[in-house]
Amino acid sequence: MTTALYLDDAYQRQAEGRVTALTAEGGIVLNASLFYPTAGGQPGDSGHLEWQGRRLMIATAIKGTGDDIILVPAEPAALPPVGTHLTQTLDWERRHRLMRMHTALHLLSVVIPRPVTGGQIAEAKGRLDFDMQDPPDDRDGLTDRLNGMIAADLPVTWQWITQAELDAQPELIKTLSVKPPRGADQVRLVQIGQGADQIDLQPCGGTHVRSTIEIGALRLGKIEKKGRQNRRVYLHLEDG
Repeated sequence: MTTALYLDDAYQRQAEGRVTALTAEGGIVLNASLFYPTAGGQPGDSGHLEWQGRRLMIATAIKGTGDDIILVPAEPAALPPVGTHLTQTLDWERRHRLMRMHTALHLLSVVIPRPVTGGQIAEAKGRLDFDMQDPPDDRDGLTDRLNGMIAADLPVTWQWITQAELDAQPELIKTLSVKPPRGADQVRLVQIGQGADQIDLQPCGGTHVRSTIEIGALRLGKIEKKGRQNRRVYLHLEDG
């Protein structure tokens, strides 16, 4: 089992680790991982591993059996043997841009309060698919609301609740195509804002910025029709 370090601290850029397994495909499993594995529309992290004077570039991370996280080398190379103690380092600039976009998409789900049927996150842009027959009719108003929530510098925090507590609050689940992140009968909730200023609370296992102000300016992109009841809405980071 791999301990997912990013769940407790998405800002940790470097950590020690120990190799617990190597896969037949050439992947590496550690006892604890900084690397987020591809899931929920968010791509896996990249970075590198170092041990005994060697460096191995990691292209991405994926989910393995159970709670294992598999690190995928960028190219074929000699792998650290099982039991090796090493240092793992994230490509932080890329990770932080993905964090900014992921949090921005949570805001998009606030300004367009419709069920989400899919989504995708990239470094400069992202998109959500909404169960919505007609496109939004006030693009400028949506953009103003998004940037207003960013300027409000709202804190982004997380908490764990039980599966029973989530079952009692089905309205928290916005995304119809992705199962809520669970572990040992617990579900992770990401909250934007606090108290009377709370604007969003939903299950999410991804990485996020600490405050909306970190997202920076956003621009609403194209809106596409994807089937009779689906609209795909793109969002761009202005510095992307």
